[in-house]
Amino acid sequence: MTAVGIRASDAPSSKIVLLGESAVGKSSIALRFARNEFLPDQDSTIGACYFSRHIEVPSRETGQLRGAPVTAAANAPEQSRFLHLQMWDTAGQERYRSLAPIYYRDSSGALVVYDITSSESFGKAQGWIKELRARASPSLLIFLIGNKTDLESMRQVSYEDGHSLGIKEEVAGFYEISAKDNSNVQQVFQDFAVKLLDNGLTKGQRNLNSGISTSNRARNLGLDQQNSKPIASTCCFN
Repeated sequence: MTAVGIRASDAPSSKIVLLGESAVGKSSIALRFARNEFLPDQDSTIGACYFSRHIEVPSRETGQLRGAPVTAAANAPEQSRFLHLQMWDTAGQERYRSLAPIYYRDSSGALVVYDITSSESFGKAQGWIKELRARASPSLLIFLIGNKTDLESMRQVSYEDGHSLGIKEEVAGFYEISAKDNSNVQQVFQDFAVKLLDNGLTKGQRNLNSGISTSNRARNLGLDQQNSKPIASTCCFN
């Protein structure tokens, strides 16, 4: 099938930020998405790190063009959309927390991450969401992410608790994932990109990092590649 639509080189951009306590796996999630890599001995982030990738988002669902009337031809060409995701992975240590607003204040979305083996990190995730509600843009798209499902035997936070928090805080989506096993990681960013595009939370093709000064070990791991085939979503709220 021939894909038509906006080219990756002309794609709009969205800046997103990863928030959560130290050692919950934020850098591993970003690295898994950007380069499909996992480093078991990942160093703690100092300040913030930068990752980027173009992602392809099909505009068709079950044979219908997104937003088209149900009478659209079933064999119509697939409409592809692209989005350049610019991700800031922030440090989770308390001494860097005051830097977080620098990164989320002009972001289109935020992934709030906790470790399913740490009830403390889950409590801190709720605090991050409340801070975003109070200090970030009202249009900020928030996903709640429970990482490290590969450590099921060490679980302290149930799926039900995570899901309930997502409903309570009215986040746009809740997922449990494993950056180590690459379970649900691609689906998180696929769904996130769809919601960013559908809600107009993008900018033209420009560098969204202007005005941000960092003295840390920021890394640009940009890839112009298509995302892998989506796997089943855990939970995505309307």
